Amino acid sequence: MLTAMFLAALVLITVHSQETEETITYTQCTDGYEWDPVRQRCKDIDECEIVPDACKGGMKCVNHYGGYLCLPRTAQIIVNEREEAAAESTSGRNNVIRRTPADPQRAPPNPTHQIQCAAGYEQSDHNVCQDIDECATGTHNCRADQVCVNLRGSFSCQCPPGYQKRGDQCVDIDECTLPPYCHHRCMNTPGSYFCQCNAGFQLASNNHTCVDINECDANNPCAQQCYNILGSFICQCNPGFELSSDRINCEDTDECRTSSYLCQYQCVNEPGKFSCVCPEGYQVVGGRTCQDINECETTNECREDEICWNYHGGFRCYPRNPCQEPYVLTSENRCVCPVSNAICRELPYSVVYKYMSIRSDRSVPSDIFQIQATTIYPSTINTFRIKSGNENGEFYLRQTSAVSAMLVLVKSLSGPREHIVDLEMLTVNSLNYRTSSVLRLTIIVGPYVF
Repeated sequence: MLTAMFLAALVLITVHSQETEETITYTQCTDGYEWDPVRQRCKDIDECEIVPDACKGGMKCVNHYGGYLCLPRTAQIIVNEREEAAAESTSGRNNVIRRTPADPQRAPPNPTHQIQCAAGYEQSDHNVCQDIDECATGTHNCRADQVCVNLRGSFSCQCPPGYQKRGDQCVDIDECTLPPYCHHRCMNTPGSYFCQCNAGFQLASNNHTCVDINECDANNPCAQQCYNILGSFICQCNPGFELSSDRINCEDTDECRTSSYLCQYQCVNEPGKFSCVCPEGYQVVGGRTCQDINECETTNECREDEICWNYHGGFRCYPRNPCQEPYVLTSENRCVCPVSNAICRELPYSVVYKYMSIRSDRSVPSDIFQIQATTIYPSTINTFRIKSGNENGEFYLRQTSAVSAMLVLVKSLSGPREHIVDLEMLTVNSLNYRTSSVLRLTIIVGPYVF
């Protein structure tokens, strides 16, 4: 140990024999301080300025003697300048060895004498040591994919935002694997990322959350009615219309084509609706049914000597006095052949004119008219028959009692047409007295089934 001390002293002496006026200084500062060659003492390092993102989570960085603090932004800091100065003066450990000049009265060195600066510093025009900005001068050795950050007396090679260091390389950070996550879809990009929303949604102001788009308010795409739903919309049509294949536009519904039972006679399609029409002689009732118009009550065009008879779909004018010689009119529609007239002995005693109407293609068999004796004599027998007008066998006369019979339609009739059928009642008494009466029935078949 004595040998080592002797050698150190020898080195100092050797240096002293070679230089007689220059002072040699060895310095060493503790962590958090650096040597100030101008003031010749240790000074505090401001980590808040040189350490990138020194504090996280919204905390503020406050420089402290030999270090720094991360405090809430609302915290109040009181700094004691005396203590700071004292700390700076005592924070280092200095070992100084000065040589004594040969002439104690010699003036101090020339102020323009070049000073010695620490590594990373250079002498300024004002003869002080100032930091060298290696990033500005290009004397750094950062890679092309790195960012140079100047520090006091040095520099740091950092990765640009959105990248992280892996060895010597700067690799992209996949933000899509880190919070805050995107609401729907995250798209990573070199050095950054962005969020996307599903169809029917749009990004909120925070660029992360997806909110529903009300398509009906923004730009109503529907032709008629629009209903917004989460992430989409649906279109509906007004009554009488139906959605087209594109589910947006509306097409008129041809109700007449979809059903043949909407109208009793004829259906007329209209935009968004339909209407029913009836043939001449009928009127629409209830929007769909056809009802016969009684022209004898509305537009009676018959003469005074005629009577108007309404039937399904029209009307006919018949003479008020239908009697023909030798018959005379005794009451409305009843003609009697006088007994005093010899010709009447071979003719029916009376002829009664009746009119009726039926619809076309009426279902058969069908009872359509009843004939009945108006005068009943004792000890008489009545028989009924179709005297004429049944050449094609459309009718059948069924006796229902001793004084009545029913005319039955046995073959369907299509209109418009007119049938005149003579129904005869023969009366015979016990004295072999014979007489007959004829009911001339005019049957008018309408043109339609209604």
